[in-house]
Amino acid sequence: MHTTWQNITEPGTIDDLIADAQAAGHPDMNARRIHDWIAKGLLDRPRLRTRHRGSDRAEHSVNQRRLLLLLLDKRREVSHLSALAQIPLAMWLWWDDYVPTRQAQRAWLTWVGLGRRSKDVAREGALGLLLQVDHQLATPTARTRFVRIVSELGGGTALTVRGRAELLDAVRDVMEPDSVFAASGLVRAIGPAQIPMTAETVVGYTEALTAALRHTLDGNVDGALLERVRAVHRASMSDYLAQRHELAASSGDLGSLFREPDFQEQFDQAGRQLLLALGLELTKRRARQRSS
Repeated sequence: MHTTWQNITEPGTIDDLIADAQAAGHPDMNARRIHDWIAKGLLDRPRLRTRHRGSDRAEHSVNQRRLLLLLLDKRREVSHLSALAQIPLAMWLWWDDYVPTRQAQRAWLTWVGLGRRSKDVAREGALGLLLQVDHQLATPTARTRFVRIVSELGGGTALTVRGRAELLDAVRDVMEPDSVFAASGLVRAIGPAQIPMTAETVVGYTEALTAALRHTLDGNVDGALLERVRAVHRASMSDYLAQRHELAASSGDLGSLFREPDFQEQFDQAGRQLLLALGLELTKRRARQRSS
């Protein structure tokens, strides 16, 4: 019988997970790989069961058995565990009772990664910002410079006073090219009037991304911080969703940015959303500490 979500109604041991995977057409899934996926946060640790004498085998919850099938289905499209890590991250970020925080913490570290992977995350963040703020008349040189500077900052380069000035200059070169804005002296604000994105806003987002990556790579992101960030992000997103149609209507050509994402996009964007939310929380915390 082909195993589907609907077929799984009970917790199961590791042997059950392997049987689920094989029934779903994944004969390469074995105990070693499952233990590796647990260590990476793709799956959670099983719950130990004890009896008065001896012990029963540890069990994985129904939701974790179902999560395995989702991961295996997605694995047909991606080749890296870092990409798969966004699935438990998204489930933890938006839905309760599917993924515990201890698992999300490991999945977060897998998504960010080290070395080349963390540099790729920084570059992805830079390209994502560029897509939001790029002016059609910005030069290729300006775009390349913007991505380079933001990527380097995300990779751990400290943002000095001089570096911040260079970043602001790079942002303005892609948002407000001289060929359009130099003569008028106008400042460009993207998006609706309620939440305009200016060059200073983009610099702030870059500082947040930098802070989040550096905090993660330094090993300072624990479960309590993640839960705090999730609560703040959920609250802010609830406010945003209540205003989304109004924001889209007042954003002109950028209205498509405010459309409702589908499930696939929610999974694909989970890492970047959490990265920015973590960074904003860290920068707010530092601002409060400086003012106290």
